[in-house]
Formats: sequence, structure tokens, C-alpha cells
Amino acid sequence: MSTTGEATVNPDGSTTFDDAGADANFDNTTGGSGIPNMDEETTAEEIIKGTDPALYLAIAVVCFAVIFVFIQIRKKRKSDEIDSFFSNLDGDKFNLQLPGSVDEYYEVKEKCEKAGWEPGQSSGAQPSPHHRALAQALMKRCIDDIPIVTHIQRESPGMNKLYSQSMCSVKQWKSYQAAEAMVSAE
Repeated sequence: MSTTGEATVNPDGSTTFDDAGADANFDNTTGGSGIPNMDEETTAEEIIKGTDPALYLAIAVVCFAVIFVFIQIRKKRKSDEIDSFFSNLDGDKFNLQLPGSVDEYYEVKEKCEKAGWEPGQSSGAQPSPHHRALAQALMKRCIDDIPIVTHIQRESPGMNKLYSQSMCSVKQWKSYQAAEAMVSAE
């Protein structure tokens, strides 16, 4: 059975309901103090039913920590892979070898010196066969060096710019410098 009551709005904005039949159906187990009656059989464990919210919080923190550590380890592995990729770039582009004509020139020069030719001597109006052989070997050496020299000249501005902006590895830069020094000496 439902009874209709009157609601009163207090000046602070709260409302109170005047219900005439509510006092008759009210079960007074609190003894008027608002605290439930505790029999000797009732213990604190029976009153607290459910799981402590702190346990849920602890589980959530542990889960968050595990996920965070997993993500950090994965980032570290990816970073190591990228770093190893760049550190393995050794500048193969500048591992230049001098052509075989350089060795041939030194062999011809050695043969001419053993045959009695001395550098800087002039043999008059007509060059000696030793002088002619050395000139041909030197010309062949120069022609074979042209591709290496043009390669270094073409790459020089780019490598200098990359190194100045820290966009190439130290290994690449040293490889380039060694190749440039070799070509300059040649």
C-alpha cells in the first residue's frame, strides 16, 4: 500500500518528505543510534562482505607497471636494431682500390732503373726507350685514375654537408676521408 506524502523544500535547497505511514512500517534494528545491533554471534568479518578496493588498486598498479616495462623493453630493442643498422654502415662506397695500372707503372719504373735510367736525366733530342716506356705507363695510370677522381669530386660536397649536419656515421666519414687522401696522393 502506497501512501502519499508531502514534500517540503528547505531554504538550503534540500527536501524532506513528510510520510505519515512510514513510521508505522519502520523496522527499528538500530536502536535509534544509527548503528546496527551486533549480537554476540555477529563478527566484523560477517559485516564486511566483498573485496577491499585497495586490492583492486594494487592489481591495477601492478598491471600498469608490467605493461609499461614491456613497452619500454620493446622500444629499447627497436632502438638497438636501428642503431645497429646505422653502425653497420661502414662506407663501402668509399672503399676504393687503385687500378692495376698503378702497380704496372711502378714495375716499369723499377725495370728502367735497373737498366740504368735515372729520373731527371735528359737523353737529348730523342727520348730513350726507358723514358718512352715510363711516359706510356704514367699516361695509362692517369687515364685509369680518372673514374676514381671524378667519383670523389662528385661525392665531396654531399659528404661534407652530411658530416656537418651529423647525418652520417663516423665510420662513413673516416672511410670517405681515407679515400679522399688516397686520391689526393695519387
